[in-house]
Amino acid sequence: MATSAANEPTIGDVGEFGLIDQVRAQIGDNRYILLGSGDDAAHISTNDGSYIVSTDLLIEGRHFRRDWSSAHDIGRKAAACNLSDINAMGGVATAMTLGFGAPADLPVSWVLEMVRGFEEECANVGAHIVGGDVTASDKIVLAVTAMGDVARPVLRSGALPGDVVAYAGILGLAGAGYATLSRGFRSPKAAVETHRVPHPPYAAGPQAAAAGATAMTDVSDGLLADLGHLADASGVSIDLESVTFEIPGPVATVSEALGADALGFVLTGGDDYALVATFSSQGELPSGWTRIGTVSDGRGVTVDGQPYDGPAGHQHFR
Repeated sequence: MATSAANEPTIGDVGEFGLIDQVRAQIGDNRYILLGSGDDAAHISTNDGSYIVSTDLLIEGRHFRRDWSSAHDIGRKAAACNLSDINAMGGVATAMTLGFGAPADLPVSWVLEMVRGFEEECANVGAHIVGGDVTASDKIVLAVTAMGDVARPVLRSGALPGDVVAYAGILGLAGAGYATLSRGFRSPKAAVETHRVPHPPYAAGPQAAAAGATAMTDVSDGLLADLGHLADASGVSIDLESVTFEIPGPVATVSEALGADALGFVLTGGDDYALVATFSSQGELPSGWTRIGTVSDGRGVTVDGQPYDGPAGHQHFR
């Protein structure tokens, strides 16, 4: 185990969610916080209503590369990642703030093109940038905060034994696109372009909330990983049925070319920003949602009744 000079655990030792748990143990609460840290967004009360809010970081070299993506693509992706968090709560984003760090020699035209892409993606839900901050940085850093409205927040913690699991959107394309770009290729075009600019199903979040979804999250780190967070928060077990997944054509093409498992891209590839939710088995799924599994007593996520052999998705600090 790697430790610091003082022989103390490092962030790499405890991992992203271990660190978040320790931070949460030290932060306070007040009457305005209806829902705090631990979900896709927080829910905050105001004197005349309430809003939901979420923050994400995108860092050059980790979340995007300028030799892979245009400034316009990067702006759209930065917006989509954050709009998706609001969507995953069943809400609609209304405003965004953008913190921007960059080297001094970055052309102004790059920044303006990135902002155009950011605003173009925001326009899909009617949101706009309302402020932010700019500072010098060795790499490009985008720190985005999204705020929005929600009629009924759908949490990760509401799944119940007997519920069904369903998803809306795309699974596997972005992961296949990343694998393609990592090996120096630029096709299949659909996979590569989905890695560059994801396409969250923005209408599906409010639709699921209105249909009575019991729990929901978006797929950023990988379907198995993100469902694992939902299962832990709800205190349930989730089993996925592999036969229910339709493998997108470009994912099959990449899998064949690289000798990889096509289903693995669907189950563990991140950055598609699909939504996955649980619904009562007594009702019908909303249009555009596909049933992929069931909820039962226990803990954890399985595929066809068995633990998945391999990483469940992206892990920060690994």
